[in-house]
Amino acid sequence: MIIFPAIDLKGGEVVRLAEGDMARATVYGDNPASQALLFAEAGAQHLHVVDLDGSFAGESRNREAVEAIVEAFPGYVQLGGGIRTPEAVEFWFDLGVARVVMGSAALKDPEFVKDMAREFEGGIVVAVDAKDGMVATEGWAEVSDVPVVDLARRFEDAGVASLLFTDIGRDGLLKGANIEATVDLARRVDIPVIASGGVKGLDDIHVLSLHAHEGIEGVITGRALYEGRLDLAAAIAMAGRE
Repeated sequence: MIIFPAIDLKGGEVVRLAEGDMARATVYGDNPASQALLFAEAGAQHLHVVDLDGSFAGESRNREAVEAIVEAFPGYVQLGGGIRTPEAVEFWFDLGVARVVMGSAALKDPEFVKDMAREFEGGIVVAVDAKDGMVATEGWAEVSDVPVVDLARRFEDAGVASLLFTDIGRDGLLKGANIEATVDLARRVDIPVIASGGVKGLDDIHVLSLHAHEGIEGVITGRALYEGRLDLAAAIAMAGRE
């Protein structure tokens, strides 16, 4: 199981939000590339980067910071946030991003996302963000009437690399990952699932890793790392142990 340390970008700074609320941002640093290197030194081979401003604007707003991260980090960078055109997808792959995460576009223009998944094989991750089981979009500012599983199943034959499942009611709150809902989704679709939202410590990593054989590909963690509640090296070791 892959551990994805998270770097969320707002105004060029490293932040974490509570429940996706831009007004509830905690700043953890002003040098994203240095943070990426710290994660690499702890053993991370994968990184999850989100352009939070881009999520709301619908286009890149932290391009320089992302470019610096990609240049500094020796592993694989997974990037999301406002990537909604073919030109944007191509730009980031050309820059060296390993995988592109698409959320709002997956709900509003699924054929476009499927086209990108076919063109960039193994490179597109569909973000399935949930609030009370329904899909949330536009930086989580809107909640649709589409159940999470229904959206996920639309992409089963499209060549999507993974589904990134986030329970936004837990994100950034250290309440613990919604393991039950994450594993349930993995069991009901044929696409690997990445868990996200609320990870608070090694117990979450351990339990999720027990379900790796059921389709849990990885887990994203942010605030727990920044606040010292989770040791990244220990998490990576545990994820590789099961």
